[in-house]
Amino acid sequence: MSNKNKKEKDSVEEEVLTSEKEVVSEEIIEEKDPLDILKSDLEKEKDKNLRLFAEFENFRKRTSKERIELFSTASEGVMSALLPVLDDFDRALQEIEKSDDTGHLKGIVLINNKLRETLNAKGLKPVDTKKGDIFDADIHEAITQIPAPTDDLKGKVIDIIEKGYVLGDKTIRFPKVVIGQ
Repeated sequence: MSNKNKKEKDSVEEEVLTSEKEVVSEEIIEEKDPLDILKSDLEKEKDKNLRLFAEFENFRKRTSKERIELFSTASEGVMSALLPVLDDFDRALQEIEKSDDTGHLKGIVLINNKLRETLNAKGLKPVDTKKGDIFDADIHEAITQIPAPTDDLKGKVIDIIEKGYVLGDKTIRFPKVVIGQ
């Protein structure tokens, strides 16, 4: 057999194999039931719908939570601006208590109590820090360290320079303290 005949025979065999493959693939395609195709499409759509619904629920919950947080801390700026006024009231009360003027003292105490009760009703609470408490860097802001007067005051609060305040669950000012060394 010549090369030319061999090439023609190989070419014919390739065509036969290719046509057989096409027939087999067409049979496979024809064997798929249209009902199965529809069922798989339906499952895909159900899955897509379920994922979309879950994503929307997560979005709704997240925005609701953000809105609640926004309302609870919306007054943070005003509260932070009023903290120096509270500090001034504390200093005024200390100075008036030193004098003998009880009339002024009663008036200042009434105004101070009313202001603190109003702010307390809006969620502002002082951080409970006392002299002798153990220093905690998460709660306190250390201004300075001084030698402790006694050994039992080492690492503890010796003096409170400024009170700390929380608004809801958020600390808006840490108490400024002096600690023993």
